[in-house]
Amino acid sequence: MIWGITLVLLSIIAVPSLILAKKPNAKELLEKVEPYQAWIGALFCFWGIWGIITAILNIGWLTAAPIWWVTFLAGNVVSAALGFMLGFGLINKYVLSKNEGAKEKADALRAKIAPKQGKLGVVGIIVGVWMIIASFLFSV
Repeated sequence: MIWGITLVLLSIIAVPSLILAKKPNAKELLEKVEPYQAWIGALFCFWGIWGIITAILNIGWLTAAPIWWVTFLAGNVVSAALGFMLGFGLINKYVLSKNEGAKEKADALRAKIAPKQGKLGVVGIIVGVWMIIASFLFSV
């Protein structure tokens, strides 16, 4: 359940325009989070990568709870992608700064998924809510 809750929170940070259209007084809260956005993004990028690794290591869940395993993997892929988008500057500065090849690949990946950040955020909210529901229904 924690995976789903964190994905929903990350997605809300990733799509502030969607939140502000529905609730204009949320602007102050989003402005308070903004200075920490890169750190939150980097943390969730690594959290998502760890979740992907966990899903692969527990591939046996496919026989016991296939819906939960697919949900878990999808949620962590979205979490890693959104985290990468939000924390790109920080990841670029501390992790990729010494390797030019990795830095160029990261720049290319970011350019490819940057226009889709809003859609990915909405998908993250949907998948996060489904992860919360699925954790009660299908967890191993």
